[in-house]
Amino acid sequence: MRPPLPTGPYLIVGLARSGAAAARMLLPHGEVIAADRASPEPPPGVEAHLGSDGVELLDRVACVVKSPGVPNEAPAIVTARKRGIPVLGELELAWRLLPNRFVAVTGTNGKTTTCELLGAIYGEGGVVAGNVGTPLSSLVGNVDERAVIVCEVSSFQAEDSEAFAPETALLLNLEEDHLDRHGTFDAYREAKLRLFANQTAEHVAVAPPGIDLPGSARRVVFGDPAQLPLPVEEVRLRGRHNLENAMGASAAALASGVPADAVARGLRTFAGVPHRLEEVGTVDGVLYVNDSKATNVASAVRGIEAFDGGVHAILGGSLKGGGFEGLRGAVASRCRACYLIGQAAERLERDLEGAAPLRRCGDLERAVRAASSAAAPGEVVLLSPACASYDQFRDYEERGERFRALVARA
Repeated sequence: MRPPLPTGPYLIVGLARSGAAAARMLLPHGEVIAADRASPEPPPGVEAHLGSDGVELLDRVACVVKSPGVPNEAPAIVTARKRGIPVLGELELAWRLLPNRFVAVTGTNGKTTTCELLGAIYGEGGVVAGNVGTPLSSLVGNVDERAVIVCEVSSFQAEDSEAFAPETALLLNLEEDHLDRHGTFDAYREAKLRLFANQTAEHVAVAPPGIDLPGSARRVVFGDPAQLPLPVEEVRLRGRHNLENAMGASAAALASGVPADAVARGLRTFAGVPHRLEEVGTVDGVLYVNDSKATNVASAVRGIEAFDGGVHAILGGSLKGGGFEGLRGAVASRCRACYLIGQAAERLERDLEGAAPLRRCGDLERAVRAASSAAAPGEVVLLSPACASYDQFRDYEERGERFRALVARA
């Protein structure tokens, strides 16, 4: 039995995609007030206070809803907790209002690809939502109760959960990321593992070997290709990391009762997601690959190692905490050269010195032009930045779309 929705009035802190969706979801349940330091367009019916941190509104509300992008140190969040006002995330509230079975997916890398792969496996019986794409809140009242919801869960969303207990939870991997938000790897790890903390014996927890999970769910370990319901060579996704994603998705689906033939069909046919090793074109024999979603070192290593060699890698963007020494092995073994852009260029140059020829390019346009001039037929120009995008782009999607447009003009 899921807990009831807290009573309102509600204060939404942060009106980005999930905050706006949460506001719309809560309108039938009480008064909804919103605060955002920027000036986004509020949903109709929501009393919006733009350019405000929301502290002055706390006297009027009984529950605070924190958007994932809002840090725990935000004044309204700190003050609400001191006053004993409940602070919950959009994931938690939407889950309480949705009667559907959940397959929740988290991990440092591969979440979006794995969720979309699970969506392909479930077919018309599944709906993909969560961290990237469709906000979970938008499904309330708009999805068949019989559908399985495949939900991508970020560390930001997981740390704002309270009772969230998906019927199946899948952890793909755990590597250093988001230290600018969580501070330490231990804190980041703890946020990720909250996904499992409330699971009970009738639930399923799927993870690689060697990870100690909280909760009391039935444990399923993945990582052996022999567990797949088809030969490895029939998995359509490219790269070793995508084989890991496929094994995780397969283990979660099979443990949830999906027939093996449906799992095999999804693995054979699913070709991937935009901005993740997306082959956007071949020009004069050079393959161009958009891996803009590789926003951390581990993900970029997987992108580079998906190719045997001859890689011209475009790296850089905004810094997230941590260095880039973890790229050295992949760069040294697979890259002809690296083209450095954005805020992180200086740190990348320092950390990768001697691993491969390095060129400071400043922005994506100059990097694509330089890589295109240097690449020979049979080689690869790969945008796999190992960084967030916020120094020069709205998000990784805008960065990937710009790369596509530059390739189209090449």
